[in-house]
Amino acid sequence: MGAYEFSAIDAGGRLRKGILEGDTPRQVRQKIREKGLTPLSVTSVGENKTASPGFSRFRGRISSADLALATRQLATLVQSGAVLEECLRTVAEQVENSRMKSVLLSLRSKILEGHTIDQALADFPTVFPELYRATLAAGEQAGHLGLVLERLADYTEFRQQLRQRLMLALLYPLLLTIVAVSVIGVLLVYVVPQVVEVFDRIGQDLPLLTRIMIGVSDFLQEKAALLLLVVVVLAILTKGLLSKERFKGRLHRILLRLPVVGKFNRSLNAARFARAFSILTASGVPILEGLKISSQVLGNLTMRNALDKAVTRVREGGSLHQALAAEGHFPPITIHLIASGEASSNLEEMLERAASTQEREIESLTTVAMGIFEPALILAMGGIVLLIVLAVLLPIFELNQLVR
Repeated sequence: MGAYEFSAIDAGGRLRKGILEGDTPRQVRQKIREKGLTPLSVTSVGENKTASPGFSRFRGRISSADLALATRQLATLVQSGAVLEECLRTVAEQVENSRMKSVLLSLRSKILEGHTIDQALADFPTVFPELYRATLAAGEQAGHLGLVLERLADYTEFRQQLRQRLMLALLYPLLLTIVAVSVIGVLLVYVVPQVVEVFDRIGQDLPLLTRIMIGVSDFLQEKAALLLLVVVVLAILTKGLLSKERFKGRLHRILLRLPVVGKFNRSLNAARFARAFSILTASGVPILEGLKISSQVLGNLTMRNALDKAVTRVREGGSLHQALAAEGHFPPITIHLIASGEASSNLEEMLERAASTQEREIESLTTVAMGIFEPALILAMGGIVLLIVLAVLLPIFELNQLVR
């Protein structure tokens, strides 16, 4: 029995879409007619997924929040002793995201056909990362699928929470920046020309600051379209350059060398690595395979390449902490905790502790950076507004002196 997405028309002529299970498309069409609908199209979820590359990429994007919720529900049901196929069906009935629903029903169909969970998940690489697939495969082989699902649920939920905290921390400075730029732009483009026009009529010599502000105002009025075009072109060029691995690698190396940004980037990637590797280790995935999979969660190419080199050293018989220390990109506290875990044969717990330590470091850096950036932005905005006000008031002061 497979999962099929359908579109149909009801008695009122309205388009209806949904998902049904059936052995064949013909059987699904019959079910649609029994509901009083006229079927237009019936497509297997697997066929839909591979219809076209662009369409597949668009449909394959399921938010981390949806994935975290579905994983938590599956973990709860499997831990209660329910059969995996029924768990997938129950969760599919509860989720609101139609794409997530079709994916879960397709997984259920594959498992009913005799496929392993790893084989079923492989049909949706854009939905389930390799970390997810390898962990569940190891849990299925060891007979601890419920426990592994719990760990994955914790991992996906925590990543979602961390992402939300970072976005919320950046939201206020972003809004403040937009407001500041907008206010200064309005003052320069609309307010300054109207006020200074009065002094031009009476032929008064304007102060240097006022002439500079008028020049900036004239430039913005005349070249606004050109500036916008330049910004768009630069954005397109930057996006194109970032798609090239060589340029991206150089940029990531530069980011690691910057004072605050480098420390934040290093802590963020170290936390991702430690958290992912901890889950894989606890699930029974071999060390080398776990290291290879964990490298994929690193967003910084320099640190990812460093981890790949560390994998080679570990394969040749070296210890993990020495291999990571030799590259010099991972935080010392993470390396010390991994060394402690290797010495005490308690690597999983030490990796968890390393991840928690780096995550606290991320929150601390974010708080400090925002605490400095926000007042600095307010002061900068106030300084620019003060210059604009002075540029308007200086001619008035000079005019008063001439009258006296």
